[in-house]
Amino acid sequence: MSRIGNKIITLPAGVVVTIDKNHVSVKGPKGTLERTIDPDIIVEVEGVELAVKRPTEQKRHKALHGLYRSLINNMVIGVSEGYKSQMEIVGVGYKASNQGNILELSLGYSHAVFVQIPNELKVTTAMEKGQNPKVTLEGIDKELIGQVSAKIRSLRKIEPYKGKGIRFVGEQIRRKAGKTGGKK
Repeated sequence: MSRIGNKIITLPAGVVVTIDKNHVSVKGPKGTLERTIDPDIIVEVEGVELAVKRPTEQKRHKALHGLYRSLINNMVIGVSEGYKSQMEIVGVGYKASNQGNILELSLGYSHAVFVQIPNELKVTTAMEKGQNPKVTLEGIDKELIGQVSAKIRSLRKIEPYKGKGIRFVGEQIRRKAGKTGGKK
């Protein structure tokens, strides 16, 4: 039994969901998102409630039931409230700046790293004295924000000894002790 799939999605004011066979479109104050879903999954809109149903109890249908319910819920939240991802860059001399949707990062390499951010997302950078540089991504598509955040993060992964690299704000890093245990 999919407990996630059985939950009803309540549509906020101003959000309209249209279903055309296996194509779901969600339109809200922040924009429009579309997704093609499996033809077996049934999506029904009744007033301000949206229900996702499965035709049988097959393992495949159970898996898709919860998946599509979560994806549609993320679309509804995205077009009504939006999503935000904040990352901080930890390290001496590490910098971040942006010109429009091009993000420029100095991450301790011999060259600057440039990242093209998709037009659907808005990027901002903040460098305040005494604090680590911060990069903020905002948009309506949770999946796209996650992909771009992972790409930026992979440019300089957190190392466990000094904790230098790119991390999400508030993320806890497991630190290692180092070589001090070998001395007598």
